[in-house]
Amino acid sequence: MRVAAISDIHGNLPALEAVLDEIERAGVDAIVVAGDTVSGPWAAEVFDRLVTRGALIVRGNADRLVLEGDEGPLGIWSAERLGDDRLATVATWPLTLEVEVAGLGRVLVCHSTPASDEAIYTRITPDDELGRLFADVDADVVVCGHTHMQYDRALPGGPRVVNAGSVGFPYEGARGAYWALLGPDLELRRTDYDVEAAVAAIQALGAPRQEELRHLLEPPDPIATTEYFESLRGA
Repeated sequence: MRVAAISDIHGNLPALEAVLDEIERAGVDAIVVAGDTVSGPWAAEVFDRLVTRGALIVRGNADRLVLEGDEGPLGIWSAERLGDDRLATVATWPLTLEVEVAGLGRVLVCHSTPASDEAIYTRITPDDELGRLFADVDADVVVCGHTHMQYDRALPGGPRVVNAGSVGFPYEGARGAYWALLGPDLELRRTDYDVEAAVAAIQALGAPRQEELRHLLEPPDPIATTEYFESLRGA
């Protein structure tokens, strides 16, 4: 079984469509989504594409905030476009899911940790601290998202922790849509798409938080962003 793991789409439809095209060519058996799916410019279209593809989706903190009406203007924008029926489905998305992947074993998918959709940790968080976050996990691999940066690290005596990166809003220092291919091992992937055209389309839509679009054109540096997240974690 081969599984595509995607995360943090944030309603970026052009990025998702590019990744789905590559997933189709890779011939995967399943798609799992590690949260933060429908808070963004094309919330309804992204939802529909994933549901049509039969993706298995967990709920992220941005998805939760859309449901709670606590994501500001972008959350209102997203909720209005999703409508009641789609929102009701988003409310049923679990916090975790598990799949069995040949070569990797039991894979647990969550947005941040099984207990929290907003806990912060990074590729340089000390092993003992990260180990405490996953002490109760009975799985071989944890696939997460949340911090928008890819990494793959093994915890001593614990699971392999993999951040699939962000499809829609990466902090990798380079444009593209980032995801992971699971089985028989694990491959961190990047898919090219026309970012400038996507930014122009978002501007034409009039979606809120236009000021953040500069980060799509010039993605933040992963080293500096990691250090920033670590400062939040220690605060």
